[in-house]
Amino acid sequence: MFDWKEIFTISMILFAVIDIVGSIPIIVDLRSKVGHIQSEKATLVAAIIMIAFLFVGEEILKLIGIDANSFAVAGSFVLFFLALEMILGIRLYKEDNPTTASIVPIAFPLIAGAGTMTTLLSLRAEYEKINIIVAILINIVLVYGVLKASGKIEKLLGANGLGIIRKIFGVILLAISVKLFAANVKGLFI
Repeated sequence: MFDWKEIFTISMILFAVIDIVGSIPIIVDLRSKVGHIQSEKATLVAAIIMIAFLFVGEEILKLIGIDANSFAVAGSFVLFFLALEMILGIRLYKEDNPTTASIVPIAFPLIAGAGTMTTLLSLRAEYEKINIIVAILINIVLVYGVLKASGKIEKLLGANGLGIIRKIFGVILLAISVKLFAANVKGLFI
């Protein structure tokens, strides 16, 4: 069933997890290192990865014998640590320096990374698939817009503005991780 409230909630969760605004400094740095970033290709591949994982991810869980509650609790931990990174300005997960900026590292892992995948499967436990797909598409449009306008956004907000936005979405993501944990941890003991 199509539910705009669910779509809005899922969109906000994915927006916080993908953190494309917080990734502007990384995108700007990549552009300076490798030149042109293929925004269209990166967003299209990220959308395909996320939608495919939404459907195939549950089958993978069944195959290895993990229930949705366990995965959602594990996902809440991943979201918790992502939120801490955003709020405290630290990096718990470090990546190798990329040499190109087409599909890797923009589409994967920057947009459709481990946090996004975990979030999608966790959301699958609570929300309708159609609403998640619509929220993914809304976020992909936003990601595309940010990729295209990253230079202008950086000049407009400045380093302090980007830092504030990152921290705000970090706090939102932290609250979401706590809610996700609370909603699913009971299911582990039944």
